[in-house]
Amino acid sequence: MTDPWVALEPGADLAEQVRLLRRAHETFTEAGTVQRPVRPVVADSWRRSARAGVGPDGSADVELSDGDLGAYRSEHPLARVMPLFRELMGTFASDGEHLLAVCDEHGRLLWVEGHARTRRQAEWMNFVPGARWAETAVGTNAPGTAVAVDRPVQVFAAEHFIRRVQPWTCAAAPVHDPRTGRVLGAIDITGGDGLAHPHSLGFVQAVARAAESQLALLLPHQPAVDIPELSALGRDEALLVHGGRRVRLSRRHSEILVLLSRHPEGLTGDELSCALYEDESVTPVTLRAELARLRRVLGPGLLSSRPYRLTVPVESDVAVVERRLESGAVAAAATGYSGPLLPASQAPAVARLRRRVADGLRTALVARRDPDLLADWAHAPWGEDDIEVWRALAAVRPTANVLARLSALESELAAPTATWLQRPRS
Repeated sequence: MTDPWVALEPGADLAEQVRLLRRAHETFTEAGTVQRPVRPVVADSWRRSARAGVGPDGSADVELSDGDLGAYRSEHPLARVMPLFRELMGTFASDGEHLLAVCDEHGRLLWVEGHARTRRQAEWMNFVPGARWAETAVGTNAPGTAVAVDRPVQVFAAEHFIRRVQPWTCAAAPVHDPRTGRVLGAIDITGGDGLAHPHSLGFVQAVARAAESQLALLLPHQPAVDIPELSALGRDEALLVHGGRRVRLSRRHSEILVLLSRHPEGLTGDELSCALYEDESVTPVTLRAELARLRRVLGPGLLSSRPYRLTVPVESDVAVVERRLESGAVAAAATGYSGPLLPASQAPAVARLRRRVADGLRTALVARRDPDLLADWAHAPWGEDDIEVWRALAAVRPTANVLARLSALESELAAPTATWLQRPRS
């Protein structure tokens, strides 16, 4: 195979390849071992799928429908390039009896369009708008895997992890924000064996690059583009995007900007000092020097004093997650949560905010009892020891892997208690 991301070389025996892949899939689901002719990219995806607790007989769940779906995708950046997707791929999908699909950065399908009969057939496996096709939800598939590995990928027949998807072939490519490089989602073409050709992968990759070029042209004309955007979730050093610049902030500057973005009215020096420093002996001079350095980093006109405040509104990923939680959009909040707020920060106000956001989201996830959302949290670095979430996941998805992990966590939790009980009384 000259390209490991392409499923088949031209001229390959499709029937024989399908037979070999089905046998390999059965071997993996029964014994956990991978055999030829499974490609490394597929083998790695199968392992991730198994670790996430996906079963080969599972199916996709629809998370968003009707008004919720319409509101969510209308705000998504890829809505701006849907006309381009339709122009470049619409006729190809309809004439070839294929489907054009677009997913967000977490594998949730936003649009599924194309040949009418093929759409009806795809409904049987819930390949529909609003359904979640992340690897952690339905295992190996082109849009979900493309987002997971941030690479264009083709998935053929029994390379799909879930059996009901194995009659299909798909090719997908991630689409990135041209300003930040962040994955926005993926563009996918899904259909029959006729797509098992290198050209289909090259086609979606070219469409994805065209979409990124189109976004680069559109973004400067968006009125909100000059609003600073602060990313601080899952990062020790926040990233500020403003005026065409991407500024990586120091840890202290990250803390200051997070706090000031939440207080547009401003904070006095004493208020900011109490929010930042555990040590009350830190002098006002130290804080003033830190703010002077931050002002130079940000550039002129963004930070003013007396009180210290930002001169323009700053949009942060923390605020986005909080707004979604407040409106009851739990799945959307989980999508926007990329990790604890400035996890290494010991600033008292930042630590309180970090706990409040994380506890609010995890409480909402436990209450909602959505197995896919719970699995995403449990398998994330910040959730791997979260026993409450693992208990909630075990209640709705009691797979062997989930039960084993829960048992291990409960054993770890019980061990210190037993030691304390065994201590002699003084």
